[in-house]
Amino acid sequence: MGLRNIAHLCVKEMRSLLRDPVMMILIVYAFSLEIYSAAVALPETLNKAPIAIVDEDRSPLSVRIADAFYPPFFLRPKLINQAQMDARMDAGLDTFALDIPPGFQRDVLAGKQPAIQLNVDATRMTQAFTGSGYVQAIVLGEVQGFVQRYRDVSVPPVNLALRARFNPELSNRWFASVIELISVVTMLSIILTGAALIREREHGTIEHLLVMPVTVTEIMTSKVLSMGIVVFVATSFALTVMIQQVLNVPIAGSLGLFMAGTTLHLFATTSMGVLLATLARSMPQFGLLLMLVLLPLEMLSGGTTPRESMPEVVQFIMQAAPTTHFVAMAQAILFRGAGLENVWPQFLALAVIGSVLFALALARFRSTIGDF
Repeated sequence: MGLRNIAHLCVKEMRSLLRDPVMMILIVYAFSLEIYSAAVALPETLNKAPIAIVDEDRSPLSVRIADAFYPPFFLRPKLINQAQMDARMDAGLDTFALDIPPGFQRDVLAGKQPAIQLNVDATRMTQAFTGSGYVQAIVLGEVQGFVQRYRDVSVPPVNLALRARFNPELSNRWFASVIELISVVTMLSIILTGAALIREREHGTIEHLLVMPVTVTEIMTSKVLSMGIVVFVATSFALTVMIQQVLNVPIAGSLGLFMAGTTLHLFATTSMGVLLATLARSMPQFGLLLMLVLLPLEMLSGGTTPRESMPEVVQFIMQAAPTTHFVAMAQAILFRGAGLENVWPQFLALAVIGSVLFALALARFRSTIGDF
């Protein structure tokens, strides 16, 4: 009888979700366009950085330096005067502004060490850090080639054989697409489950459920199960269609093993969604709680930044977060082809965390059921 009640309640939740166009659009967008844009919209290297050059020397060497900056790393340099340099930097038109002083070529040929000023807009962190090194290497290379009258190709004393494992093409879309899928799974599972419970309160249908021959456990289980199934199906689509076919990202490990781990992760995150929904009194409050919860879960789970580089206290606290173990499991299976013998600690951690969150959410749901 309990399983039959849960099945009927799951069908009710599915129908309620289908009648919510905003949630349906969010699901479709999150598991398709959002993953695609995250993989292709953010370049992994310096790309079309705007640069301006103040050429006060007007010499063959300064022209040679200006001609060395070209796409795809840089846009064609804008030749400006010194009065325009600060104004353009203040307006955000240039990321780099190179000032070549007068007499630069004469001083170089005389054996002096003239200085070139490089102004960098450090607010553009992704381009400023790597771009400064590019500019320095280009300027030094052009000056050296001009002085020697030929381009020196030095042979290094050691041959470094680079072997890029798990991503031989060093493609950002391999990493970004999977990490975005992990973030979307976490976000949507919490949002859908919490919204389903709050929707019952706002529509006044929770009272109808309470007078039916169903228990509080069956009501909560149906919400966790139904929203988990929705996200599970959407994850399967995103992984097989968007990531493997559209983005051509190869998957090294077992999809079945990854989906099994996703099931445990959904058990934890959907329970967390119910727990947050019992703490919130309305959808706006639920949205504010999501901001406090989702950002740490995504930023500190090891998906975008290695956990080893974080403070030890943060690493210890994040051991209680399901996303920490889900990210480690997903990267091990999808990138490195790990088997169950390698990821069973993450499976066990997700099962324990999910059980604790489910018990807490159920206890909180029982204690607040009268407030609905």
